[in-house]
Amino acid sequence: MRATAVPIPRGKEVLAAWLAGWSLGVAMETMAAFLTPFLLLLSFSPTISPQEWNTQDYMKREHSLVKPYQGMATSIPYWDFLGSTMVTNNFIRLTGDVQSVRGAVWNKVPCFVQNWEMQIQFKVHGRGKDLFGDGFAFWYVKDPMVEGDVFGSKDFFTGLGVIADTYSNHNGPHNHGHPYISAMVNNGTLHYDHDRDGTHTQLSGCVAKFRNLDYDTYLSIRYKHDTLTVSIDIDNKRAFKECFTVGGVILPTGYYFGVSAATGDLSDAHDLISMKLYDISSPDDDILQDRANVMPSASFFEPPRDHVDDPKPSELSTWKKVLLLIFGVIAICGCVFIGGLFYVKQKEQQRKRFY
Repeated sequence: MRATAVPIPRGKEVLAAWLAGWSLGVAMETMAAFLTPFLLLLSFSPTISPQEWNTQDYMKREHSLVKPYQGMATSIPYWDFLGSTMVTNNFIRLTGDVQSVRGAVWNKVPCFVQNWEMQIQFKVHGRGKDLFGDGFAFWYVKDPMVEGDVFGSKDFFTGLGVIADTYSNHNGPHNHGHPYISAMVNNGTLHYDHDRDGTHTQLSGCVAKFRNLDYDTYLSIRYKHDTLTVSIDIDNKRAFKECFTVGGVILPTGYYFGVSAATGDLSDAHDLISMKLYDISSPDDDILQDRANVMPSASFFEPPRDHVDDPKPSELSTWKKVLLLIFGVIAICGCVFIGGLFYVKQKEQQRKRFY
């Protein structure tokens, strides 16, 4: 059997092979070190819960209001404003901390998205510690740009209103705390009763202490599959906490978004920082369903609560008034009589000193 000769590598070839292997190893180690943090981040990243901020769905630019606000001159693209509204670089002030003013911003473009979520960044602040008002409201209604008595917008509206009421008019031991967030669906026939804080027409509500906070506050209005969910982020946690959920809410398409605010005898500054509308429709939704001509409605309302008037001071009867008048006359006469005696006595003393 003939042996096969095995070539022995030369020194330069051995060195070249060693250098090539070393370079490949260094490259692989470098790549692994570079990719490891990203692989760990992917493997340990938590899934997004339904309560976290919506950053995954498509934001509709024509229905959103974000900085910078100004377009040409003083106009805002896709938006109108009225009343006391003042546009600055960092916020839109619907009302200042002054009495009896109203302000609003309204989207010019009707919304034909069937399932949506509106996230509102806002700030309500003022000098009042115990007394302040009145509040602001988010609207999805048929008739925009109409000033009125319901937090700066019209009464007997058609559509949805989510109201952030900061002053309590509803008296009695059964009233809720304020500020208070509630929702109302109206077909144009219902009156918002300020004296009852809208309790006889509200779907649901919750207390939310959002005034005079040092950090940003947020409100989320989510409408999907005929269910309205209102959530808040007022704890600086960048995650929404559910305020209430109501099913059986029917809203048409083609209505307009807006936010309004108002002050009365009491006041607050109501600042709007941003509004972001997200399309949360899914491929399984029936996009062919016609919602253009349906009438807004809701299958559930909270039971109304009776209004309790403020206690009034008791009125005096006629005979009590007469008695008080008599006692007043007697007291005046007594004072005059005593004063006369004192005067006479002083005169007598002066005569005695003279003699």
